[in-house]
Amino acid sequence: MCRNLKEMEEKFEMVAKTFAGLEEVLAEELRNLGAEQVLPGRRMVSFYGDLEMLYKANFCCRTALRILKPFYKFTASNPDELYEKAKQYDWSSVLSLDKTFCIDTVAFSDEFTHSHFVTYRVKDAIADWFREHYGDKRPGVRLTNADMMINVHISGENVTLSLDSSGESLHKRGYRVAQTEAPINEVLAAGIILLSGWRGESPLVDPMCGSGTFLIEAALIAANINPGVYRKKFAFENWKDFDGEIFDKIYNDDSAEREVKYKIYGGDISPKAVDIARANIKSAGVGKYIDLECKPISAWTEAPQPAGVVVTNPPYGERISAPNMEALYALIGTTLKNVFAGYQAWIIGLHEEYFQKIGLAPSLKLRLYNGSLECELRQYIMFKGDKRSFRAAGGTIKTIRDEEQRERRDRYGRRDRRDDRRDDRPGRKDFKDHRDFKIPKDRAPFAADAQPAPESDNPLAKRRNPDALKMLRDKQPSLPPQDGPLMRPRGWKKKPKDTNDTNE
Repeated sequence: MCRNLKEMEEKFEMVAKTFAGLEEVLAEELRNLGAEQVLPGRRMVSFYGDLEMLYKANFCCRTALRILKPFYKFTASNPDELYEKAKQYDWSSVLSLDKTFCIDTVAFSDEFTHSHFVTYRVKDAIADWFREHYGDKRPGVRLTNADMMINVHISGENVTLSLDSSGESLHKRGYRVAQTEAPINEVLAAGIILLSGWRGESPLVDPMCGSGTFLIEAALIAANINPGVYRKKFAFENWKDFDGEIFDKIYNDDSAEREVKYKIYGGDISPKAVDIARANIKSAGVGKYIDLECKPISAWTEAPQPAGVVVTNPPYGERISAPNMEALYALIGTTLKNVFAGYQAWIIGLHEEYFQKIGLAPSLKLRLYNGSLECELRQYIMFKGDKRSFRAAGGTIKTIRDEEQRERRDRYGRRDRRDDRRDDRPGRKDFKDHRDFKIPKDRAPFAADAQPAPESDNPLAKRRNPDALKMLRDKQPSLPPQDGPLMRPRGWKKKPKDTNDTNE
């Protein structure tokens, strides 16, 4: 019992930051590492663990941007109260005079609208605390490469101070030696691959690979190489409680790495981009897993077999563009349809009008951010022939409508009314969609004399029966005789009858 109590005392809360849309992927990574009480939020996942778990989260997570350790929470309604509350903390527990520090602030509050001002107030509180306790001495402040990084998060009046255990953002793996004009973020690339469900059990293709980020991240996933192995430094190595023995054990453990059974294929129309990709691939040490060529997407005439996954990040027409963007996206659709039959394609893009030019119906849409751009990730299931033949042969396609219905059932715990139009419900196999349903002539109202209604611009007129209308023509509605008012007076209580009231 004492041992369990000690273990509980050693465990603490942590927060892993990520991109919007990747929260569930990161949560699953943390669970697989052994994290406890994993709870996805908005662009973050909270969890519990010990120092070893903190080191693993930094070293092993592919979709985390940084790992925070909250150490002080309070409420403040104005900058002065923020300063006073921050000054009450014992800052010697996390800082020392020989260490430099910096502060990063994120504020979502009507009272604290200027993050830089919040940073200055917290910095003043820390400096004044040290002056009062150490005779006018305080730690130095450094904007970059500081020893200790303090994160200030404000939501309304709730303030959370955390230690940033990562330092530089974890998307900076350390293998990139060069880059094209607008490379995709490493965390986002890994997240897209993990969202696709690919783990190395089939070929993966990126026909517009740019600097090779998708290719390298796919190789790391397939071989199960931890992304932190390339990093030279983590911020937690400067902490007072840093345990080098635990971290060395994690760093040198390659027992989970595995053999890559299928190649990863990449190509790009730009010779410069291909040279940059080759340099990055060599730096990451994954060249034996990747086949890279300089060729445009139109040159892909044969897909690697067995069928696998296509993942790509085509130009958006923003920082990188093509002479004819619509023609480029049309070519992407044609190549996927004619060459990559049997594959699943995952494309991240920005503009709906370009997506439309692909000419294929997506089976899934997910909103993701690529930097500051609110993009969309779309999945396309490629098959030979038409959709009806594909399904008749036993193929299945998860449609966006199926996903929406599943979400509604999960949310409300019942079948949505719109599901009632499905023709595969038990006991109703002969039921057709209401739009195709026709009443037999012998059962139609006024069947003996009924004639088709004339065409009309009014959509309601198409459902009118002219013979039925004739029966109502020149007739006035009749009401039964009434002794009192036609309608009961409004109100919660019945109005007392007034003998002077009369019906006119």
